[in-house]
Amino acid sequence: MQGQNDTAIADGSGEGQTAGPATVDPAAPLLVFDSGVGGLSVLDEVRLLLPDAPVIYAADLAGLPYGNKTEAQIAARVSGLLGRMTERFAPRLVCIACNTASTIALASVREVLEVPIVGTVPAIKPAVIRTRSGVIGLLGTEATIRQAYVDRLEAEFAADKVLLRHAAPELVGAAEAKLRGNPVDPAVFVRAAQALRTMPGGEAIDTVVLACTHFPLVAEELAAAFGPGVEFVDGSAGIARRIAYLTAGQPWQRERADRAIFTRGGPEMDALAPALAARGLDQGGVF
Repeated sequence: MQGQNDTAIADGSGEGQTAGPATVDPAAPLLVFDSGVGGLSVLDEVRLLLPDAPVIYAADLAGLPYGNKTEAQIAARVSGLLGRMTERFAPRLVCIACNTASTIALASVREVLEVPIVGTVPAIKPAVIRTRSGVIGLLGTEATIRQAYVDRLEAEFAADKVLLRHAAPELVGAAEAKLRGNPVDPAVFVRAAQALRTMPGGEAIDTVVLACTHFPLVAEELAAAFGPGVEFVDGSAGIARRIAYLTAGQPWQRERADRAIFTRGGPEMDALAPALAARGLDQGGVF
């Protein structure tokens, strides 16, 4: 797979190379796509490196959650949505800011799109570098943790470590609720921590891979549940670096406010308004 770094997968037309400045519309946006609000954790890192980049954030609320869907359902849905969004918004680059969608649908999306694509995969390699005990926990969705891609990452980078995986779909809902200003039961985070801790060897976990872009949004709550001495690793900074690399030298011009679009409307869009506004995103309506 071309253009892979520690936590990101990139590919697209031109063998994943950057387009020359003269060939890029300065107003062409970055399209950041996720099933819900999780991709905002990636957008936060992108903003740090590319503050002038115009952005469209796309949340597939109608398809949320992805973790309990089949691989075929996810691949078809993500490919179809991104194909239509790319045709309509003409982005210079698409970021699939979702571990589940990336590990399942990236190959099919590459067949649909003719722009560079950056996806994300569980940050197992950097976790291996940081662990002291050699025991690493991994929290993800049901669909992510069962993927052969994760098996390959473990075999390549963590063959001499212990990697304990746990599906924590409750954390997706917790992150969605938190960004809407709704209360979240602390027991959700305790259950996730205990599930890993009670696995054989789990008491020695000192590094936890947050293998869902939703999970960094509740990292403080997870830290409280795990207790001291545990470091959390996610791929958002690596994704941002990859996007910056692929767009190096390109001009940026923000002709209109950045916006968030959704595949479903309703009151929840209004509830997300403060979190979106804090990231410079206007509500762009339903796609």
